Amino acid sequence: MSIAQNMLFLLCALQSQHGASPARRNPATEMRKPVILTVDDDADVLHAVERDLRRRYGEQYRITGADSGQSALEIVRQLKLRGDVVSLFLVDQRMPRMTGVEFLAKGIKDFPRAKRVLLTAYADTEAAINAINEVQIDHYLIKPWDPPEERLYPVLDDLLEHWLRGHHPQFEGIRVIGQKWSPQAHEVKYFLARHQIPFKWLDFEIDAEARSIVEHAGNGGHLPLVLFPDGSYLFDPTLSQLGEKLGLKAHPEMAHYDLVIIGAGPAGLAAAVYGASEGLRTVMIERVAPGGQAGSSSRIENYLGFPAGLSGGDLARRAVAQARRFGAEILTPQHGKKIRLNGQYRVLTLSDDSEINCQVLLIATGVSYRQLEVPGLERLTGAGVYYGSAMTEEMYCRDQDVYIVGAGNSAGQAAMYLSRFARCVKLLARGDSLAKSMSQYLIDELARTPNVVVQLQTRVIEAHGENHLESITIANDQTGQTTTAPAVALFIFIGATPHTTCVADLIEHDERGYILSGTDLTLNGRRPRNWPLERKPYLLETNVPGIFVAGDVRHGSIKRVASAVGEGSIAIELIHQYLDRV
Repeated sequence: MSIAQNMLFLLCALQSQHGASPARRNPATEMRKPVILTVDDDADVLHAVERDLRRRYGEQYRITGADSGQSALEIVRQLKLRGDVVSLFLVDQRMPRMTGVEFLAKGIKDFPRAKRVLLTAYADTEAAINAINEVQIDHYLIKPWDPPEERLYPVLDDLLEHWLRGHHPQFEGIRVIGQKWSPQAHEVKYFLARHQIPFKWLDFEIDAEARSIVEHAGNGGHLPLVLFPDGSYLFDPTLSQLGEKLGLKAHPEMAHYDLVIIGAGPAGLAAAVYGASEGLRTVMIERVAPGGQAGSSSRIENYLGFPAGLSGGDLARRAVAQARRFGAEILTPQHGKKIRLNGQYRVLTLSDDSEINCQVLLIATGVSYRQLEVPGLERLTGAGVYYGSAMTEEMYCRDQDVYIVGAGNSAGQAAMYLSRFARCVKLLARGDSLAKSMSQYLIDELARTPNVVVQLQTRVIEAHGENHLESITIANDQTGQTTTAPAVALFIFIGATPHTTCVADLIEHDERGYILSGTDLTLNGRRPRNWPLERKPYLLETNVPGIFVAGDVRHGSIKRVASAVGEGSIAIELIHQYLDRV
């Protein structure tokens, strides 16, 4: 199959994967039943109550029992952390160590809308009546309640029907509790968003419910707090801890592979699809999430075969589904620390200090946005200042003025996305024209969008704020005028820095850090360093035989998604040529 045919096949396959592979069953997002909690210290009575409740309400409600007030309070705590909801408490009054009324006084603090029914003996009716005032019980039932069709179900039917009328189902996925301008919370939100995992954000500073949950979780309240649907939680997790809890794969299944790909951007993903589909035992290593820099793009409109455009996240999701279908492993969050040679094998040391061996290594680590060296920015990064698209922060941009620094396609795409929420988006560019670095279709879209303002020959010279960005000072290089203006968010898309740390001592690169390959290694007839073979390096081969490079990290690459996909597919053809001669 030719390279052109390969490219066409990938594009068609991506389209055919619309909606990706069938969605995996995800307990984190399935609807959960409201809980009916019944409490009684008499095991026989508790069993009988649970039996009658399940027979009538088991399909619509989850029936949970507890044999004491204390154990019931622990169940309430777990339900609260899990995001479940209690619809009804059915509690015996006469229990040792904690009466039913005493339990209800504590339990309703977490579930104040739950209906409350007290089970009493005839002699306790006065206490039950008094409890109407103490804990606002809705009803009391005198034991025994047989037959339930006459003495139990009619009462509970009425109470549950009333409860349902005011019930608004809660979000049932992952919840993140943190402070608005916390860099750590931003990192967690960004990681979840890049992996396309739904979550609900709760602001600790303004949400009383969030503060209550943190108090239940304990541990000193170190934020952010990530709560999972099974009731477990993590305080201020590392990305590795978060990935492990989410079931992401960070450890390889084997010690040896035919092909190891470092980086899961468009180039790495294309290589994984073609490598695995053509029989190579393939594993791909990704530091944050598949998609690379392109994965954070809100809209890619000039990618062949998608006339309506698609998001970078959609492109990554479809490509990941393809790669996995062909048997490629994807490890994330994981990254390479160092590469060494062992005869004909290449050995990669991972971030957890484990090692994997391979015959061929493909470097597709891509680039990151260059840091803007301006007073105040470093201190406020993650707290109003963001590098790259931060779609997770859109809630704080609504009806506000936001700024974007950059003149490339990524900056233009971010401006168009944020224009849907912000009052005004101001795009600051140092040059005198966007045409030098931005596609014309984006320039035209920006011009047609009334709340986008493009300011040329303008740069940020200082950022201000105590705990978060509050304002920026900008300078117009044409007029010399400086202005300080309020700003809640500043998104920076300037230049690029290649990710080459793990290969810096082994692989030749240019003065900016981009990796040299092919004919760039043999200019003026010179022989590449570490090159022992008589033949010249292949087109995308580095100065070490069997180590290839593709995508934005390569010297001379064209910074476009389609170009990176093309290089990833071409690399596999060259890798086959290399393996045939080993």
